[in-house]
Amino acid sequence: MNTVLAFPALGPALPEIILAAGALVLVLFGALRGERSTGTMNVVALVLLALAFVAVLMLPSARTETMGGSFVVDSFAKFMKALTLIASAGGVILSMDYMRREGIARFEYPILIVLSTIGMLMVISANDLIALYLGLELLSLSSYVIAAFDRDNVRSTEAGLKYFVLGSLSSGMLLYGASLVYGFTGTVSFPTIAASLHGSVSSGLIFGLVFVAAGIAFKISAVPFHMWTPDVYEGSPTPVTAFFAAAPKMAGMAMAVRVFVYAFPGILGQWQQIIVFISIASMALGSFAAIGQRNIKRLMAYSSIGNVGYALIGLAAGTPEGVQGVVIYMVIYLAMTLGTFAVILGMRRGNVMFERIDDLSGIARTHPVLAFCLAMMMFSLAGIPPLAGFFAKFAVFNAAIKANLVALAVIGVVTSVIGAYYYLRIVKVMYFDEPGERYDAMPAGVKLVLGLSSIFVVLYVLVPAPLNAAAVAAARSLF
Repeated sequence: MNTVLAFPALGPALPEIILAAGALVLVLFGALRGERSTGTMNVVALVLLALAFVAVLMLPSARTETMGGSFVVDSFAKFMKALTLIASAGGVILSMDYMRREGIARFEYPILIVLSTIGMLMVISANDLIALYLGLELLSLSSYVIAAFDRDNVRSTEAGLKYFVLGSLSSGMLLYGASLVYGFTGTVSFPTIAASLHGSVSSGLIFGLVFVAAGIAFKISAVPFHMWTPDVYEGSPTPVTAFFAAAPKMAGMAMAVRVFVYAFPGILGQWQQIIVFISIASMALGSFAAIGQRNIKRLMAYSSIGNVGYALIGLAAGTPEGVQGVVIYMVIYLAMTLGTFAVILGMRRGNVMFERIDDLSGIARTHPVLAFCLAMMMFSLAGIPPLAGFFAKFAVFNAAIKANLVALAVIGVVTSVIGAYYYLRIVKVMYFDEPGERYDAMPAGVKLVLGLSSIFVVLYVLVPAPLNAAAVAAARSLF
């Protein structure tokens, strides 16, 4: 049963309010203390994210709308917000030592992470097209800046510029699509749009849906709007790349699910064709283009494109099982991504960071634990049982088969086999090639992220029930 609050209650938006108030305090503190406050700012940002996480857990599970119905909280929003906050906290932890050693530790970084997190939470709870756009712009503007955070580095500034130019184009497409949807339905509210769509629909609305899909595809790095991803991933500072690969992906996929499944359920046949095409194209490009990569950050960029394609299989099903599969997939993808980037951040000797796959040569003999953890991440990303990645792919493939999308599931299996080549090649380089010099000891925060990610990936098979139950509850709240 829906509960519509007459007065704009602020309780459902408590996590966003905590982060917004905290960001203002951080700005003031940073302006007064300058760069000396960077360490303290990182810790305070983590505390803010933890408080917001607790606030999310305390939100009611029953569907609640506020702010004129433009902001909604339900089980799906709660789950995806919690996931996004974990990803943002991981991004801050991974950056603390790196930024200091690279000489780019500035107090603005944790503030930008907090601001982009507010945008992500708004996107997840958006219940109309205007709220969605506002949240997306807050997320995007912060992301453009942190991509170019190493402003004296040509690659970083180039990455920020590319991200800004292409991101602005995608925002324009999303906004144009939203205006068409409004023009042909007379509303921007998701529930009202859903109520107005029955039977045949006008071609103008379909055009609007296509443009909205294009804007969403850019945000989640789906083909054919993926072109920014390899360059931005390679050029941005490595902790920023880890953040891009984790947190915005959670919010972007939540946005895609809510827009298509909740706002356009009456034209499933029309948007399903778009999602199926994007999914197949992303899986194919992610599998083939990564094979020739020698830079591990570019390889992870193509890996993320491929993984978005697999997650979209669940969305294409358009069923509760499909959404459940998307949720499970994103949780496991988050663990695998953070763990892999923790290892990449451990590839350092003195003041030099190493990013080539060949730089992992023989680390099984010099860093056996590190090699084992990365091998588990690679096996999991390849979908090899009994690691978590296998169950992620099983969830979306199973949902697709139940929705009569057998061909899509088969293509997913085939591209998984092809993609396994470049994941297993990394394992081969670590275990069978000649070792080089040892890397420096990993910082405590990076070790923590790697340890938790590895435990989750390896032991998920033993206790899958809690995640599955939470995913079922999250998916049911949208139907």
